Amino acid sequence: MAKKEVTHIFKIMAEGGKATPAPPLGPVLGAKGVNPGQFIQQFNAATAKLNGRVVACIVTAYSDRTFTFEVKSSPCSVLIKDALKLEKGSGEPNKNKVGKLTREQVKKIAAEKMTDLNCDSVDAACRVVEGTARSMGVTVEN
Repeated sequence: MAKKEVTHIFKIMAEGGKATPAPPLGPVLGAKGVNPGQFIQQFNAATAKLNGRVVACIVTAYSDRTFTFEVKSSPCSVLIKDALKLEKGSGEPNKNKVGKLTREQVKKIAAEKMTDLNCDSVDAACRVVEGTARSMGVTVEN
């Protein structure tokens, strides 16, 4: 069997379980040599339990037009918005605050993101989440 050569490695963001081959996903996948129909079918099956939450996905395309993908956890900003039931973050985070995050919520988000963050401890992951919250205009209560 011939050795498969990697042609592209790229990252996409899509709703788990609800992705479609329509733009913007379909054209990006097609341009990189990935069959959009096959990818969407496999991606939706793998992320069905996420029910519409945005997730990151790293796709590796090979020279024989096959592909593999790895689903990552949702971005911190999405998890913070879900925890606070926000539509979006603040346009002016230093002036306009849009919500308050408790310490327990921060720890829960950090524990969920721990596998994808470059941190050794939960405390370090909490600081990363707190920084994202500050940049969104969300205050963190002690």
